[in-house]
Amino acid sequence: MAAPPTGPPRKETVQGGSGFGIDTVVPTTGEAVRRYVTGLRRNGLGSLPALLGLATLLVLFTVLDGGRTFPSLLNMANLLQQGAGRTILAMGLVFVLLTGEIDLAAGIASGLAAAVMALHLASGGNLLGRMGTIVFVLLAAAVLLAIVLALLLRIWVAAALAAIALVLLVVRFPPNPWLEMLLAVCVGVVIGCITGYLVARIGMPAFVVTLALFIAWQGVTLQLIGDAGTLKLRDPVIDAVANGNLSTLGSWVLFVVAAGGYAAVLLNRQGTRRRLGLVAQPTGLVLIKVGVVVLLAAVATYLLTLDRSLGARPISGVPYVVPIVLVLLVAGTFVLDRTRFGRHVYAVGGNREAARRAGIDVVRVKATVFVIASAFAAVGAIVYSSKVGSVSTSAGGGNTLLFAVGAAVIGGTSLFGGRGRVSNAVIGGAVLATVENGLGLLGQAAAVVFVVTGAVLLLAAGVDVLARRRSALVTW
Repeated sequence: MAAPPTGPPRKETVQGGSGFGIDTVVPTTGEAVRRYVTGLRRNGLGSLPALLGLATLLVLFTVLDGGRTFPSLLNMANLLQQGAGRTILAMGLVFVLLTGEIDLAAGIASGLAAAVMALHLASGGNLLGRMGTIVFVLLAAAVLLAIVLALLLRIWVAAALAAIALVLLVVRFPPNPWLEMLLAVCVGVVIGCITGYLVARIGMPAFVVTLALFIAWQGVTLQLIGDAGTLKLRDPVIDAVANGNLSTLGSWVLFVVAAGGYAAVLLNRQGTRRRLGLVAQPTGLVLIKVGVVVLLAAVATYLLTLDRSLGARPISGVPYVVPIVLVLLVAGTFVLDRTRFGRHVYAVGGNREAARRAGIDVVRVKATVFVIASAFAAVGAIVYSSKVGSVSTSAGGGNTLLFAVGAAVIGGTSLFGGRGRVSNAVIGGAVLATVENGLGLLGQAAAVVFVVTGAVLLLAAGVDVLARRRSALVTW
């Protein structure tokens, strides 16, 4: 009897009678590149155009600015802080877009969550005295309704968060920034429960529902803030969310955790696939990818730990919004890539009827994505309100939603559902923030910014349509 083979699994290709080759274990670098190109042809370009566009914009604005203001450390840090709120809103909208739906009320929902937060802080926790009996009772009734709807939909986490919102509204807690921010997130969940039930359970078109709620929530925000027009957020903790920075030590700890975690995930995934005899990327290619990301992260961390105050009060360290976005990015990616719910989201977006026939609870999935989107919108509202230092009657209105949807689509999320990642919103948000920041530094009017942003969004939507058409032709 021949001795069993020893050593690492060898690379081989099994040819079936039909002429199709199945690569096993580890392909060569050339095969991995060819497989990547084939994936682009079949599944669309993903975030590649946005990444190339972002790199082009960074170089272009640096050249046009003469290398003075745009590439400065102060402006790069401000760029991260200014675009974080909309980016977080876009990250939540990715979940809705993946199911083939749309949420036109997400921006206004974020403004309403911020308004409740600011009102609770300004009133010393006495919302009944600030709102009046009728408005307060109606608001508490809406929260109670959301609890019931969440229970009917069997979204237990949403029901718990809505219950927390009710407690924070009714019980007169003293002002506390952490409770205020928790209240804002819980209000976002309440809004998501109402939206999700109307769309998923009742079956009303998402466009109509969210358009109606866009108008309704704007009226509620106007009622809560009142004639003052603006509520100041005078709290150092809330102010630090978008304007504060980690210490130098904290910045490097963040780098070690983030870069080390990224390297560990990629290497563990590659090792696991090899042990199971599945197709895995060449080890050298994985190491190169990890090395590039770690190097870029190390350079960015080092630069951000330098003093960028330009002679004023010393300012250094990674902005707080960076770990906030990273945590949400990791959490969202984990949910979509590693959980049953994430697989169901893609299935519903790919073919709703097929998902229903496969036993997926389509109603629960669709309702849950609206809850997630509204919760992300509330977090984005906290960041944006912290940046401007107040909440106005126009909070979340204007072009907030359009920029958020644009960020998701520009980054590579399909408007047709079933294709996209949370990271697409981060990349697309960086593109839009760069366009707005760069044109502003060049002295261009707001009209030019809108025109250029619209052109970029139109181009991204066109790429999405062409990619889907090409994918259908390749598959056929």
